[in-house]
Amino acid sequence: MATHPHPPGSDSPAKFSDDAWVEVLSAMDRTYADLVSYQEQLERQNAELQEMRTFLTAILSSVSDVLIVADRGARVARVSRSVEALTGAGEAALGGRPLVGLFAEAAREAVEATLARVRDSRKRAQVEAELLTAGGVEPLDLWVAPRLDDRGRVDGFVLSGRLLGALRKAYAELSESHDALKTAQAQLVRNEKLASLGRLLAGVAHELNNPISFVYANAHALERYAGKFETYFARVQEGASREELIALRQELRLDREVANLRTAIEGAREGAERVRDIVEDLRRLSSDGSGVAVVFDLAQTARTAAEWVMRGMKQPVVLTIETEPVQVLGRPGHVQQVVMNLVQNAVDALEGQAGAAIRLTVRPDGDRAVLTVSDNGPGVPEALRPAIFDPFFTTKPVGRGTGLGLSISHKISEEHGGTLTLCDAGPGACFRLYLPRAEGGA
Repeated sequence: MATHPHPPGSDSPAKFSDDAWVEVLSAMDRTYADLVSYQEQLERQNAELQEMRTFLTAILSSVSDVLIVADRGARVARVSRSVEALTGAGEAALGGRPLVGLFAEAAREAVEATLARVRDSRKRAQVEAELLTAGGVEPLDLWVAPRLDDRGRVDGFVLSGRLLGALRKAYAELSESHDALKTAQAQLVRNEKLASLGRLLAGVAHELNNPISFVYANAHALERYAGKFETYFARVQEGASREELIALRQELRLDREVANLRTAIEGAREGAERVRDIVEDLRRLSSDGSGVAVVFDLAQTARTAAEWVMRGMKQPVVLTIETEPVQVLGRPGHVQQVVMNLVQNAVDALEGQAGAAIRLTVRPDGDRAVLTVSDNGPGVPEALRPAIFDPFFTTKPVGRGTGLGLSISHKISEEHGGTLTLCDAGPGACFRLYLPRAEGGA
C-alpha cells in the first residue's frame, strides 16, 4: 500500500498522543492537589470540631446551673453535669427522652407552650417549672432559647436556669444582711447621739438645777404664805372682832403676801414649764427618729440644738445666731442632731483659740431652707476635703471622736431630701445644710 504524506500544518499521531498524556497528567496533578487541600481543610475542621466538642463538654461539666440542649423534636440531646447530679441519671440515660418528661406533670403544659412560642418567634422566653429530681421536685427559673441552623430555621432549643430554692435562699440571706445593716446603722446613729449627750451632761445638770431650785424656793414661800393665811382664817372662825382682824392682817402683812403669792405661783409654774421643755428636748434628741415626719420650724430647732451644745462648753466661744422662721418637713430629732454635730465640730476646732466665734444662720432660699454653721478656726485642709464625709474619718485625737458625726449628718440630710456640703465662706470651716421647705411654707 502506498503511504500518503500528512498535509502541511497537521499534527502527527505521536505528537497528538504526547499532548494528551501531558494534559491528563496535569489534570491528575491538579486533582491530587485539590484532594490534598480538601484533606487538610477536613483535618482542620475535624480539629476545630473536636476542640469545640471539648469546649462544650467542659462547659456542660463545669456549669452549676441547669443546662439542657434539645433537638428540633424537643428531645434531650445534651445535659450538664448539674442536671445529671439532680436527676440521678447519666447523659446516656437522658439522651433521646422527651424534654417535657424531665419536668413535673403540672409544669409540662407550660414548658410545651414556651417551646412553641420560642419556635414561632425565634426569641428566647422565660418559664418557671418544677424539675423532677432524685429527691423530689425542684422549682426552676428557666430561660428557653432557640438553636438556629445556617438558614435561620429553629433546629433545637437550649434551656438554662437556676434553682429557685437557691435564689430564694440567697435573697433571704441578702434580706437578712440588709436588715442587719439597717440595724447597725441605727445603732451607730444612737451611739453618736449618746456621745453627744455625754458631752452635754454638765450643761443639762446645770440647766435642770436652775428651774428646779426656783420651784423649790417658791414651794417654801408658798408654805410660809399658807401658814399665815391659816392663822388669819382660824381667828375669823373663832369670831374675832373686826378691829382684831385688821390688826392681825397688818401684823401678818397679808396684803403684801397675797401679791407675793401670785408671783410665787407664776414662778413655780414657769420653772416647771422650763423643766418640761428641757425634758422634751432631751426626749426628742434621744429618740430614734423612726416616726412619721412632721412639719417644724428649722430656725427654732437649730437654735435649741446650738444652745444645748454651748451649755456644756467650758471654753469661751461666742455664738451668733441669725435665723428666720422657715418650715420644713422631717424628723426634728435627726435634724437637731445634725446641727449639734456641726456646732460641736466647730467648738472642737476652736479649742484653745483666742477670740473663738461661731455663726449659725437659717434663711429661706426659694423652695429650700438653708442652714449655715461657720467658724473662724483653722478650716479644713484642701487635701482632707474629699474625705470629710467618709465614715470613721476624723482629725481628732484618739478618744475624742468616732468619725461618724459628719457621715451620719450627711446621710440624715439625704434621707430628708436635702444635702450637706462643705462650703468656702471664710478663713474657717463652713458647712451648709439644704432642706426642702414644707408645702405651703414657701
